[in-house]
Amino acid sequence: MKILFIGDIVARIGCEATKKVLPQIKSDYDIDFTIANGEHLSDRVGLSIETVQEMNQAGIDFFTTGNHVWRKKQFAEHLDNKIPVIRPANYPAGAPGEGHRIVETPKGKLLIVNLLGREGINVNLDSPFERVDQILREEKDYKYSFVDFHAEMSSEKVAFGRYLDGRVSAVVGTHIHVPTADARVLEKGTAVVTDVGYVGPSESVLGVKEEIIFDVFLTGLPQLFEIAEGDCVFNSVVIDIDDHGKATSIKRVDHFVKM
Repeated sequence: MKILFIGDIVARIGCEATKKVLPQIKSDYDIDFTIANGEHLSDRVGLSIETVQEMNQAGIDFFTTGNHVWRKKQFAEHLDNKIPVIRPANYPAGAPGEGHRIVETPKGKLLIVNLLGREGINVNLDSPFERVDQILREEKDYKYSFVDFHAEMSSEKVAFGRYLDGRVSAVVGTHIHVPTADARVLEKGTAVVTDVGYVGPSESVLGVKEEIIFDVFLTGLPQLFEIAEGDCVFNSVVIDIDDHGKATSIKRVDHFVKM
């Protein structure tokens, strides 16, 4: 089983960059299933059902999200309709949608879990450690397993990956939009990376026009974020998983995309 996971895709420019390189990457690496973090698919922040459908047709099979999943309130109503999107599982039980799902793939059933870190994001969430334990106790009918841990702190991400070593096939970090160089397979067979990165404009601050972020730091005042323009970075990882659900390799696949 080969999974391609794409870091946070940011706005229209990130969607267009993904469309440019995705077909070739899927062909080059013989990808069986493609997942992306989609919480920034719409311009500025959040998701729309139209953009999810567009990127699904472009070749992304499934989408995880994060703390911005609720930014467009009209999108929440779609989360209960079995669209290929999940929200973090450690939101309270009354939140719309699902935090994990078992999906059919050409190579067998895949458990996909989405969780949100608590350090530096939202301390009112349930513990991601306790929630993932509960999911793994309850769900048994799958061959492969994949976790997107959307978190701020590197220490929390590293700890979470090691906590799940040997219990899931892969744990990838998202949220900070900056790729890390620590992709590896742990001792018990779980592929990990602290942060995959993102898809968006390279000459920016995490996708936002740099002068806006300069003003935030210089004045301390809130600003209206605007997405930068120009050429893009495309950050992703390819994960190989054997028939026993253990990862055998994880490889960074990063591209510079001329727009």
